[in-house]
Amino acid sequence: MGLEPGGLLWLVSDDPVAAYERAVERAEEAQGAELVEELRAAGLAAKELGRLEEGIAHLQQALAVAGSSYAKALVQMNLVGLLAASGDLPGAFAAAGLAGELTGVDADRLAANVACAMARAGQITDAHQVAAPAMRRLRRGGDPAALMGLLINLGLARAMCGDLKVAEGFLAEAVAAGEEAGLRYLTAMARGNLAFVVARRGDVPRALGLFVDSEAGLTEERLVQCRFDQAEALMGVGLTGEARALLAVALGAARAQGYACDVADGLLLLAYAELADGDCEQAAATAEQARAVFAEQERAGWMLVAEHVLLRARWSSGERSGVFLRTAVAAAERMERGGWAEASVEARIIAARVALHLRRPAGHLLEPVRDVRGSARLKVAAWHAEALEYHTRGDKRGAVSAVWAGLRVLEEHAEVFGALELRARSAGMGEELADLGLSLARSARELLTTEERRRAIVRRPTSVRPPADPERAAALTELRMLSSNHAHATARGDVSAVDVERLESAIRASALRQPGVRDAAGGSRELASALECRALVEMIRIGSELHAVTAADGRMRRHCLGSYDDVKREVGTVRFGLGRGECGADQLDGLLFGPLLEDLGERELVIAPTGVLHALPWSVLPCLAERPFTIVPSAASWLRAAKSGRPGHVVLAAGPDLSHAERELSGLQGLYPKAHMPRTAKDVHEAMEGASLVHIAAHGEFRADNALFSRLRLEDGPLMAYDLEELTTPPEIIVLSACDVGRAAADDAVIGMVGVLLGLGTATVIASVTPVRDEDAPAFMLAFHRGLAAGLSPRQALAATPRTPGTAGFLCFGAG
Repeated sequence: MGLEPGGLLWLVSDDPVAAYERAVERAEEAQGAELVEELRAAGLAAKELGRLEEGIAHLQQALAVAGSSYAKALVQMNLVGLLAASGDLPGAFAAAGLAGELTGVDADRLAANVACAMARAGQITDAHQVAAPAMRRLRRGGDPAALMGLLINLGLARAMCGDLKVAEGFLAEAVAAGEEAGLRYLTAMARGNLAFVVARRGDVPRALGLFVDSEAGLTEERLVQCRFDQAEALMGVGLTGEARALLAVALGAARAQGYACDVADGLLLLAYAELADGDCEQAAATAEQARAVFAEQERAGWMLVAEHVLLRARWSSGERSGVFLRTAVAAAERMERGGWAEASVEARIIAARVALHLRRPAGHLLEPVRDVRGSARLKVAAWHAEALEYHTRGDKRGAVSAVWAGLRVLEEHAEVFGALELRARSAGMGEELADLGLSLARSARELLTTEERRRAIVRRPTSVRPPADPERAAALTELRMLSSNHAHATARGDVSAVDVERLESAIRASALRQPGVRDAAGGSRELASALECRALVEMIRIGSELHAVTAADGRMRRHCLGSYDDVKREVGTVRFGLGRGECGADQLDGLLFGPLLEDLGERELVIAPTGVLHALPWSVLPCLAERPFTIVPSAASWLRAAKSGRPGHVVLAAGPDLSHAERELSGLQGLYPKAHMPRTAKDVHEAMEGASLVHIAAHGEFRADNALFSRLRLEDGPLMAYDLEELTTPPEIIVLSACDVGRAAADDAVIGMVGVLLGLGTATVIASVTPVRDEDAPAFMLAFHRGLAAGLSPRQALAATPRTPGTAGFLCFGAG
């Protein structure tokens, strides 16, 4: 969202729509110098509205009627910006040469425009040399609009070169200058561009705030583009539902205003969002629209990207026909010729899987993929292809070995995959490779190991802020920019290779140095030793079936529990009944634990759910009614949590508008007389550092799309899960007396806010997966804490606490 910095102050501080209409109206009656001024204003306003041809026409008319050579030079100065924006850089530099007689602040405006044209041409060093003297004078005052224009364009130029730190400095200065001068429109533009840079740097919460703040001051095409950038940031952290809603609004505006390029770009983004949201049929329809619009615009490179999304959507929606097989093969060949190597590889794998489904040969489709080398994504694809090839030959051992090799690459490069630019990345690769491994697993140990690898990959929350390690943060930023720039270059037909292996290796090496990054493999001796007298139950979905692996007394067993859909239906029935005060769950108890009771006996349990079972209030199952148990994201995460143990202080906090909160904390004060009692989100965050026990009674909100945005409402606003990432020493035990914050997404990515807390290092979390009745909470929590004070473990204290339907959803998560 760059702009022409040599503008008229009264114009850029106004609404460009109103300014354009006013200038055109006044030009009809104006003459001489006044007419030139109004035509210049109309030209600059037209540019802000995305109507470059109209803007250039107005300026050419002004040039024709300008009387003095100095007046003509002023018009030429404005033409520099518009011609550069239209892509006519030779014309822009020629216009600059004809404006050479300008002096004073007008000369500075010309220098600013020339610098911006140079930046568009990629002449960044020359642009800085031209801009530096003008910027020094503009910073002293006189024309804040020209200063802002220069800062914005140089900031964007630096961002496109990957120098985000310098870019952020320029754009932050532009925002400050605009706020001081009262230039509402320019300030909004600067803030929107700053949001784009901040998002590329990886600080999504700050970027989203800047996007929202900038929207109110933008109009027309700039508002559309701002919303596209905001949607892309939302998609990058999994908030696909919000991104879809925002893109629908932005696309409507782009269509109404005739912004054809924006319509095509927006349709492609929307197709990605729909695919990530699981709406595969709609994603296919949208991708087909995007491909058609790109074809009309002769943007052949982006046509291939849209075709890739279309292919994935058709595969994910269940299409397996012979026609689709031929389509996938042809698409793979076109993508390879167009330079989209990763998309081509993925298309071949889809084609091979369709062929296998149709019982046709697939080896010739996989052969070009086997020896692929390069980025981590291509390596994963190559292992996937090798696993499929082994599978076609009936070599299960070889297929499993290839799956594990691919999953190992995914584990080691998990942070890399989260940083890749949206338009270029392949969705779902890790999930599909893991699903193949699960279908091939034979023994209980093999099944548990594969599932643990899968969970280690999918439940790792992608951070929404840059890593604390500056080298790692810089490498991730460079990778984002390189991926984005390479995607756009490939779409233009420049298929030159990019060096991503160096960056990926640096990020991988840094990640492996971090404590607790890699999950231990399931079925290890360490697991058997840690369980002692307890038993592990890990639920695993394989296609349409639900399986379980039990581990007890050093022995593992595999069980088929039946139809996943049957379990899903019963979970819904239990949750519905609980909302009406009924706790009947005999049918579900039989489905889940009937086949397991012989292995489990009377042992305490460690339960790792899957899918819809993350929303189950497990305590209502008869076989768990008085049995101590804890819920965990995976066996490996439980192992890490089980190793914790340290002293610390106690924190009691309450949020507003919750009738029972004060009564609840009042009762707990008798047990913890020295407890810290902060009120604000900031103070609660600070008090949590190094605490042994934290109890928060507040309204909670669970975000299934990204657990890092789950929140607790406190006196001064929300405490987000991502805010807790900054804790050096997270609390040992956290009790969340709030509705639903124990819930999780059905895809095993994380266990809601609970999963984030456990991932950060908290050993045990007590939280509810259902709504909580306010009047029942104080007595329940007081009884639970009395059990802790008496020396019981959290899981034992929870099992010993009498429940009502209003407190049935409280579960123990983590070490227990």
